[in-house]
Formats: sequence, C-alpha cells, structure tokens
Amino acid sequence: MNTIVPIAPAVQAGAPNANDVLHMMRPGPLQLSALPPLSLYVHLPWCLRKCPYCDFNSHEWSDGKAGALPEQRYLEALVADLDAALPLIWGRTIHTVFIGGGTPSLFSPEAIDRLISDVRARVKLAPDCEITLEANPGTFERDRFRAFRSAGVTRLSVGVQSFNDEHLKALGRVHDRAQAIAAVEEAASAFDTFNLDLMYALPGQSPAQLETDLAQALALAPPHLSIYHLTIEPNTYFAKFPPKVPEDDDAYAMLDRITERTATAGLARYEISAFAREGHQCQHNLNYWQFGDYLGIGAGAHSKLSFAHRIVRQVRFREPQKYMDQALAGVAVSQSDDVALAELPFEYMLNVLRLKEGFTLSQYGERTGLSITAIQRGLAQAEQNGLLSRDLRHVWPTARGLDFLSDLQTLFLPDS
Repeated sequence: MNTIVPIAPAVQAGAPNANDVLHMMRPGPLQLSALPPLSLYVHLPWCLRKCPYCDFNSHEWSDGKAGALPEQRYLEALVADLDAALPLIWGRTIHTVFIGGGTPSLFSPEAIDRLISDVRARVKLAPDCEITLEANPGTFERDRFRAFRSAGVTRLSVGVQSFNDEHLKALGRVHDRAQAIAAVEEAASAFDTFNLDLMYALPGQSPAQLETDLAQALALAPPHLSIYHLTIEPNTYFAKFPPKVPEDDDAYAMLDRITERTATAGLARYEISAFAREGHQCQHNLNYWQFGDYLGIGAGAHSKLSFAHRIVRQVRFREPQKYMDQALAGVAVSQSDDVALAELPFEYMLNVLRLKEGFTLSQYGERTGLSITAIQRGLAQAEQNGLLSRDLRHVWPTARGLDFLSDLQTLFLPDS
C-alpha cells in the first residue's frame, strides 16, 4: 500500500490584494479631499530579555543559543517588504521614520546605516525628516550612539524606565542605574534632540522613590520626557504573576507630581504621556495622534494608509522567522482591512484626544471624510461632563479630560 505524503506549500499566502493599488483605489464609502502626512515605522523585533510587563511583539535573542543576530537576512526582508508596498505610497513624501522594537540598538550601526540608505533609495524623505531609533541602556557602548548618528539617525529614544536598581530588576531590565545615566549623557552629547522614557507606579514604588527618579531624570536635562504608567497587560508575565503596585489614587498623585515637576523644568505637556521643550516634540508620534498615515514594515508591524475612497489597516506576519520567509516571497502582509465607516469617528477621537491641543473641526473632516455630525452627540456629552472644551473651529480635552481620558474616549464608541 502506497502512503501519500502531502506536500506543504513553500509559502503561505498573505492577505489578498494587500499591495494592489488598483484594488485600493476602487470606489468606496469615503471621499477624502487630501491625504494626511505619511510616516514609516520599522520594527526590529529582538531584545536581550523579554520584560515581564511587555506585550509588544518582541523576542529574546541569546547569542549563546542561537548564534549571531540575523541582521542581513532581516534587512533583506525589510527591503523586500518595502518594495512590495511601494505602489501604495508612490509619490508620497515620508515625513518621519521610527525604528522601534524590541531593542533596535541591538543591531549594529552598520546595519542601521544600510537600512536608512535602502529606505532613502526607495522613497522620498522630507528634508527635515525626523529619524528616531529606540535604544536600551543595556546595549550602550561608548561611541555606539555617535555611530548611529553618523548612520542618519536624528533622534534617540532611550528606554531608561527607572534609575532605581531595585525597580529595574523588578521590571526585568538588563541595565542598572549607572548604565542608564551614562547612556542618557551620551545621547545628549551625540544628538541635538533625544527622548528619555520613564515609568511610574512601579512595584513597591513610594512617592519618595518617584521623586528621586524624577530628580535624576530632570537633572540630565532631556529635551523630551515620556512618562508611562505601568499597566498589567494580558498575556504577559505580570498578568500571570501580578506584582503589588501603588493604588489608583496614589498613581494619580504621582502623575500630578510629574506634571508639576516637568512644568517647573520647562517641559510642556503636549500629549497625555509626553513632555517636551519647544521644538522637541516627537513628530512621529504626533502624526499618529493626529490620525496621519503610516506604513509599518517588519515583523508584526501595523500600517494605516488612506486612499481616495477608503482608509486601510494592515498587519505584517508576527513571528520573525515566518515574517522573513513571507517578506522575501513578496507576501509580508497577513491582514488587510478597510476601516469600517461606523468605526472611523471613534478611531479618530481615540488618537486626537490624547493631545493637549486637541484638533480642529476641519482636520476631522479632512482625515475621516465624515461630517462633524457623526461626533456631535459625543462632543456635547463630553463638554457637559467637563471633559472637553470647544469653540467654533477647535476642540480640546480639559485637564479633567486628560485625567479621565478613557472615559472621554468611550463617549465616541459606535452604537452597538
């Protein structure tokens, strides 16, 4: 009796029509008068250690077990991914580039140089294009940051999270206080602008410990400070083994203190979790919050792209090895869907209400193709609840609205 052995296909198909510009340009429910600014996000998925709070698409890499990081193959996959997506963004200028992860600074400066050069060869970058690289102090080596600058990076985002060794250990970080300070000092020396990431409401953190962290962060004079409340996300180590964190009221008090101290230091709050000196706001993140477009390449990267008659969201294959196989075969996109008309108002408000300055009514129409009547009821309710203010052309969250942002955003959920 003969045994029939099934032959597996060489490559599993990705999302149909994902990079078919004619399919994207067919008639649809929207009529956008103009396309928003476009950004590029590049995901480098590996890190030295998976942090227990992290729900990003990041994967531990151990030299001892797995050999050298597959820089060359991954870069080839990124270029193939970008090449396949070019018809969707042809003729559009890229205003910002963000290289995130994972820990992108695990990649060599030579690899980052090649990546940026490959991007420049394929798309038009704005003359003042902001190119940001996320960096972990645990990968810090003297002169390494300068080499990233020489490669074309214009802005570094340094993931410090805390200057307290006990808290860094609880967060699973691979660096200590001394490495964090050295990395930030080097970033300040090598770059005209950079960002420092800090977390609060950490396991066992007291108000006094927060004060110490803040004092150290501000002493380093960062032009931009991002502040994140530690949250317990599903499918993380902390979700299975929750640490004891400060009560909600204590966490709110910590945020109030952060807002007070940053203002005194000359850092203005321009977004729910971001504080910056004038001229140092993160332009890439601003484009997200203003409902701009972004092409995401790399393992698990997300895209939001506007066309004349629709807005499309895409997701790349998540697992790095599968992503490389798929991208090199020209089918990196695992999912591609139009944003439903009923979902657009909430999607827009979910983003722009994070901004202290809010949005203009004309921008709402431009970015969604919808009439303001679609959010009129939510605006009225939010104003009545003291969560936002508005005039004839402009809407912005109040201080209370920023404090209770989730409650404010919920008012714009589509009717079920």
